[in-house]
Amino acid sequence: MRSLLTAAAISLAFTLFLTPLFLRLFRRWGWGQVIRTDGENFNAPKHELKRGTPTMGGVVFIAGTIVGYLIGAYTGYNPPTASGWLVLWMMVGFGAVGFIDDFLKVRMQHYAGLSGWKKIAGQIIVVIPFGIVALNFGDTYALTPGSAYISFFRDIPLLSFMALGPILGWFLYLAWLALLGVGFSNSVNLTDGLDGLAAGAGIFVVGAYSLIAFWQFNQACSTAQLADDYLQACYQARDPLDLAIVGAAVVGSLVGFLWWNAPKAKVFMGDVGSMAIGGVVAAMAILTRTEMLGVLIAGLFVLSSGSVVLQRLYFKATKGKRLFLMSPLHHHFELRGWPEVTIVVRFWIIAGMLAVSGVGLFYVEWLSKV
Repeated sequence: MRSLLTAAAISLAFTLFLTPLFLRLFRRWGWGQVIRTDGENFNAPKHELKRGTPTMGGVVFIAGTIVGYLIGAYTGYNPPTASGWLVLWMMVGFGAVGFIDDFLKVRMQHYAGLSGWKKIAGQIIVVIPFGIVALNFGDTYALTPGSAYISFFRDIPLLSFMALGPILGWFLYLAWLALLGVGFSNSVNLTDGLDGLAAGAGIFVVGAYSLIAFWQFNQACSTAQLADDYLQACYQARDPLDLAIVGAAVVGSLVGFLWWNAPKAKVFMGDVGSMAIGGVVAAMAILTRTEMLGVLIAGLFVLSSGSVVLQRLYFKATKGKRLFLMSPLHHHFELRGWPEVTIVVRFWIIAGMLAVSGVGLFYVEWLSKV
């Protein structure tokens, strides 16, 4: 518990008090937000007033998370494990892809940075070593950080990739992780369109995963139960306490960052921040072995990306008609005349309700096995 509280407190203090110092550097380096302006066939809310606001603020909470996590882990005598390092790898790796995208936008002073396929390629490059390491480094009970199963509340015994053979199994396993990583990361990226929206929602989602990981730590399988986990009310996550600590560090850093990112934002997280959050969500879902449950816990992010998919499918099916005034969904409500603050707060409420629902289902499933 000491590690959890310390990690959260240090990360919070880092982003809350040091963000103004970072903003001075960002302004000096010219890291100002580039806003897409209206053009032919482009119908979007006008955000020109936000042009020039410091961006790439995700760098701040990435740094805050790392500092808070390491201090919390060592001061609480819970040194980092393979699982914790894997979460940081996904956060920093996906953040690096977003940083390149942001840097190109700022340098060229154009809203188009990396192309969509280049972003996906970069994310896959990050996911592949994550997946390989996740199936290695077993502990004394031969538990590895990840598993070769698709999971919901825990691994689903019948859905094993390696049952299809080592070559095909590894290919499908890495493809599944790539789908999760790319899906969650780009969903958060699409949600990051209004001041504080992605950061606030990220607090609920990562906070829910930190709580799940801590519960798994308290309900970890004993040696006798490991061979019969699927009939027991216990969990086989390799390093649940460390996952809870790194999750607490992320939440703390996002809370401190939100102080400066809430409407009207003094800084934007940029793609470096939104993709980093997505990387954390994907890693936490994979390593807590609750991948499918993540669709509910991170439901607001899924809703944002789903609205984009539905918009495109409807547009093609109806030869030019639109299902929403604009996608992602929060821009639809902007065009309906909703104030930005109203949209952000209501979407936070939705994010919180979905995250709590996911945790509730997780607990109910445990009760059913007691």
